[in-house]
Amino acid sequence: MVLFMLVFIPACFAGYWLAWDPLLVFVLSGLAIIPLASIIASATETIADKVGSTLGGLLNATFGNATEMIIALVALSSGLVDLVKASISGTIVANLLLAMGLAIFAGGLRFSEQHFNQRVARINASSLNLALVVMLTPTAIRTTSSTTDPGWLDGFSLIASILLLTYYLLTLLFSIKTHRTLYETGAISEHTQQRVATGQGASYVLVRPIVSLMIASIILALVSEVLVHSLEETIHELHLTQLFTGVILIPLFGGMVEYLTAIRFARSNKIDLAIAVATGSSQQIAMFVAPLLVIVGRLWGQPMNLEFHPFELVAIAVAVLITNSISNDGRSNWLEGVLLLMVYAVVGTAFYFHP
Repeated sequence: MVLFMLVFIPACFAGYWLAWDPLLVFVLSGLAIIPLASIIASATETIADKVGSTLGGLLNATFGNATEMIIALVALSSGLVDLVKASISGTIVANLLLAMGLAIFAGGLRFSEQHFNQRVARINASSLNLALVVMLTPTAIRTTSSTTDPGWLDGFSLIASILLLTYYLLTLLFSIKTHRTLYETGAISEHTQQRVATGQGASYVLVRPIVSLMIASIILALVSEVLVHSLEETIHELHLTQLFTGVILIPLFGGMVEYLTAIRFARSNKIDLAIAVATGSSQQIAMFVAPLLVIVGRLWGQPMNLEFHPFELVAIAVAVLITNSISNDGRSNWLEGVLLLMVYAVVGTAFYFHP
């Protein structure tokens, strides 16, 4: 089925070059992302089996967020700042509720109960709380002051972005270097350990998935650009708001890598990896992508701050709260997956009807 969907890749490029109906091009490019996401998910799982869960989860979050990053950069260069902010908040919500919900539900259908590292879950929850505090602060500043200068919010956002980037780099140091054993789940296969121990080409077993990952990511970047170019006219044609498009529609296509990978890991009883993909991707969006966009926007003359729509903040707060409550005990089952999916359905419906 996935191989068959590869036909949508040349189709979306043909539609873009031949100036087909924007809605058709948008649908074709969205469908083209699915097989690319599947290839990236498969390659990432193979790499995770070889190098461990920490680097595997980080790789997936990075390559999985490439789509969102490209969409956001193209939209930012076009001056669609509100759409960029909506896509940031929507991606965080979708990863925590939709990606994690699908993974826990899919894993729960195969295993009555799955266990994950409770200590790591608490660290990730605290990091998400920090990101939420930073996102809430600009709105709090504006709400509590009737004379707020927009320049103040821009200044705060720049400083907060630097602090978030610093913290994100420190989390990488913590998870990859100083406390790596805390994050590892024993995902490296015994066969691979023997090959490495005997010097039998550790790099050789990684060549194929790495090449697949790079090629699929490059094509994904090109397809994402086609998606963005057809986006604005599609919004008008379907009578959708920028808020709904940014928070719900873009993450559904852009986050396909995370969804497929998380499900694949959970079905293989690697729930630690599945949760690492969902939460790690959310952290990377909040602490790396968003701050980077603030800095890039300043350099491009397209100023962007971290003041989000109040309803977006409500959705992020709900997602973080529900995720933290579920991950406290270090165990998961299919009903908890359904809970996350139901919350996402409620949030998505609310954004659709939001004027």
